[in-house]
Amino acid sequence: MNWLLHPIRDFLIWMFENTLEPLGNAPNTIFICLILGGLVYWMFVQNKLNKKAEYDPNQIK
Repeated sequence: MNWLLHPIRDFLIWMFENTLEPLGNAPNTIFICLILGGLVYWMFVQNKLNKKAEYDPNQIK
């Protein structure tokens, strides 16, 4: 089983040392900005849907 696990381990170590370490905190910042942007977008969509539902008498409440 080591014939399979050691190359995978070596590849993961190489990827971490050569991609994630040099990037530092940038991936965290990118993910936080994406999530924040998605939440802001959803709030605008939800506000629009709430206004539409307020004037629709045929909706289930």
